[in-house]
Amino acid sequence: MAAAGAAGLTSLAPAVLAQTAPSERIRIGLIGCGGRGLAVLQQMLEVGAEGVALADPDDQHSEEAAKQVEARAGARRPVAYRDFRKVLDHHDVDAVIVATPDHWHAICAIHAVMAGKDVYVEKPISHNVHEGRAMVRAAHKFNRIMQVGTQQRSAEHFIQAKAFVDSGRLGSICLCKAWRSIHRKDLGSPDDAPPPPHVDYDLWLGPAPKRPFNRNRFHYEWRWFWDYGGGKQVDWGIHLIDVVHWFMNVQAPLAVASSGGKRILRENTETPDTQVTIFEYPDFTCLWEHRMGNAQPLHGLDVGVALYGENGTLVINRGGWRVYAEGKRMSDPPLDEGGDRESSMSTKHVQEFLRSVRTRTPPNAGIEIGHQSSTACQLANIAVRVGRKLRWDAAKEEIIGDQEASALLAREYRKPWELPAV
Repeated sequence: MAAAGAAGLTSLAPAVLAQTAPSERIRIGLIGCGGRGLAVLQQMLEVGAEGVALADPDDQHSEEAAKQVEARAGARRPVAYRDFRKVLDHHDVDAVIVATPDHWHAICAIHAVMAGKDVYVEKPISHNVHEGRAMVRAAHKFNRIMQVGTQQRSAEHFIQAKAFVDSGRLGSICLCKAWRSIHRKDLGSPDDAPPPPHVDYDLWLGPAPKRPFNRNRFHYEWRWFWDYGGGKQVDWGIHLIDVVHWFMNVQAPLAVASSGGKRILRENTETPDTQVTIFEYPDFTCLWEHRMGNAQPLHGLDVGVALYGENGTLVINRGGWRVYAEGKRMSDPPLDEGGDRESSMSTKHVQEFLRSVRTRTPPNAGIEIGHQSSTACQLANIAVRVGRKLRWDAAKEEIIGDQEASALLAREYRKPWELPAV
């Protein structure tokens, strides 16, 4: 199996586009025009949507996105703004993609559904658990489609593997593992500096605390600072813990313990470069592991999920899946070496969103599902920050008996920004 990687768009897309009349096209606004946001928009355009408006505090990002949309045959240039609220003012925008840094997700998404727009939001759905629950409430209150960018839910080989797990052939599953291992270059500790002139840095910070501009806190690398993201545990963990929840038919852990820290990287980032998390569920345990300074794979993969059953072990990632029999307890275990399915699953996932927008039926990765997977990983980060095991009441969405940890379920907002009341 190959590790996850970027690839070109599936050959299915042009046929789909040809079947979509201009009058039937769903009109999209993009909020957050960085690499991921632009990629999702391009995938939606490939399958028949239309790009109408863009917003990003970085003028270079929005300009590049507008150029790429305009370069498509027959496409008009979308209007570009810095402030996302101007995209929401467009009456011709049916749905928006929210692909900002994590600390903006909830505010943008809730304002979008309040404005009558459907939302495709990147994972994690929110910066913290409180925001995630507010997003779920908002989607229900305003009767809007809100799909999460956990594209494994639309991948054919993940669906096949899920059916195999449901068949019971693995037997009782005692343990799951999810992991991501890379060897990333140290970013160093650059000095603070003035923000680039093409960036509205105060708007980029938004609800986050006021801090000097530092290139390590900005594009992409914001993931490694608590003000904006949740490190690798959230960045990749949500994709893989979501697979565990899906395959094992669970929604939330009973308890979470996590250990980690800055073990390798000496840069001025904050989140752990090495982290191990134990998620306790009623009938099994799940282990998460990430290493950013050691790329030694597990089961031959630098990223993946493994389910350990009494009859065999299933291992899967975006490249394929296979089952290793436990001695003679399983005959003819399935084997799917596959190839890189990144482009196919991503295209199918945006098709799923557009289908939901048209039919008003729930998507396969709805906001409640995304909230559950995001919450598990956010609890892991709370556990590593306070240094102790947390017990979780999923029905009440409360940490049991720990005021310090409970305070990290939400955050304060820098004025004038606030989370809309829903």
